[in-house]
Amino acid sequence: MKTRIENLALDAYTHSKIVRNLITKSIDKRIHKSIVESDSENLTAVQQKKYDYLSALLYSIKRNIDKNYISNNFIKKTGAFISSLEVSMVEDKDPARDNSTFVEKYGMDPPMFIVLSPTQKCNLNCTGCYAGSRAATAPSIPFETVDKIVEEVHDSFNGRFITISGGEPFMYSDNGKTLIDIFEKYNDMFFLVYTNGTFFTKELSKRLEELGNVTPAISVEGYKEHTDKRRGKGVHQKIMKGFENLRNAGVPFGVSVTATSENVDVLLEEAFYDYYFEEQGATYMWQFQFMPIGKGNEVFDLVVQPDERVKMYRMWERMLKEKNYSIADFWNSGVLTHGCIAYGANRGYIYIDWNGNIMPCVFVPFYVDNVFELYSKGKSIGDALHSEFMKRGNNWQKEYGLNNKSQPGNWLMPCSIRDHFKDFRENILTKDAVPENQEAASIMNKDYYEKMIRYDQKLEKLTSEIWEKEYLR
Repeated sequence: MKTRIENLALDAYTHSKIVRNLITKSIDKRIHKSIVESDSENLTAVQQKKYDYLSALLYSIKRNIDKNYISNNFIKKTGAFISSLEVSMVEDKDPARDNSTFVEKYGMDPPMFIVLSPTQKCNLNCTGCYAGSRAATAPSIPFETVDKIVEEVHDSFNGRFITISGGEPFMYSDNGKTLIDIFEKYNDMFFLVYTNGTFFTKELSKRLEELGNVTPAISVEGYKEHTDKRRGKGVHQKIMKGFENLRNAGVPFGVSVTATSENVDVLLEEAFYDYYFEEQGATYMWQFQFMPIGKGNEVFDLVVQPDERVKMYRMWERMLKEKNYSIADFWNSGVLTHGCIAYGANRGYIYIDWNGNIMPCVFVPFYVDNVFELYSKGKSIGDALHSEFMKRGNNWQKEYGLNNKSQPGNWLMPCSIRDHFKDFRENILTKDAVPENQEAASIMNKDYYEKMIRYDQKLEKLTSEIWEKEYLR
């Protein structure tokens, strides 16, 4: 009976704008009551930011449904995922997720999700790419192993969400199999795919709409001139065509922006957000401030400086509340996740690259375990969580705030490596942790160390007062 009522409500929501307005306002009030009004454990200002984000996501989805940019089929298939996201942020866990088997075996909760890069292949060569992506000779994970990884997340982690990165995910192919085969097989999971946006033909867009469990986050650097400068001439035009095909097919998509010293001024203009949310129909936006790891160490000058980062934080606040634009900044939005989400435990995630290396995070390019080696020994991804490297990261997270949510550490500086580089080098990184590549190894040099320390000191000076006055008090 409950399912029938829910289906009727969903039909009314998708077909009637009047009903959609009423339901949206009702859900919005319920979210505020659950997250802000009824929570006595967490900082009120932290909970308010969670509400602001979920409210913006709710209205961003509604805005694009009103414009017919999201199909009814997609709405019906993703309704459960959006609901679980709300529950997770409200209760700091998903009560529908039975983790007892994993906990009994490993002594901890499983990661909430993983980020998987099945291939390093890419048709672009972007300046400062953290992945160091290159041409068709780059490594990929065999399809049967990709399938086994996703199966483990589904069955052992009891997870229903995976992020796919790269390389360029839509270039992945092995023995006639692509990621579409994964999306189709695991049709009760939801996939967020970071992509350069050059592959979205009418046919692929229609296929994604039929599947209803994939949303692409498409990389831009700003407007045309910024995107083409970093990604190559003509790339922005291809992205615009991809947007059009996705809108016409009814597939919700997002925009992924790498903030650098060269485009930060654009990201501090309201018009930039209006352009992608209102004119292009983006449902959400991810911002990743340029991280000088991988090829990035060669171009340290592209890093967004601490004072600009604080300005981006203020812009993020304003766009959530004033415009209901669903935006998350991987570092500035640390309050949404109670700080760092790397190292797998503590409701976090892990990253698996194209060589099968299991890392704490996309931006922590060191590993102890490899998925191929674990599988060959009859072990699983869960065993990687017990390395000393992962344990130290988890302990830092707890000490920094998770063990004391009423007086946590400064979650405006949430990142263990970027915002606390000295501590990462001295107390988290272990001797058996191997750098992902030569570029990652180069961050161990003295010059890099000193630059990062100076950055962190400046950021702490700028953000500590905000954290004290606007959160702890």
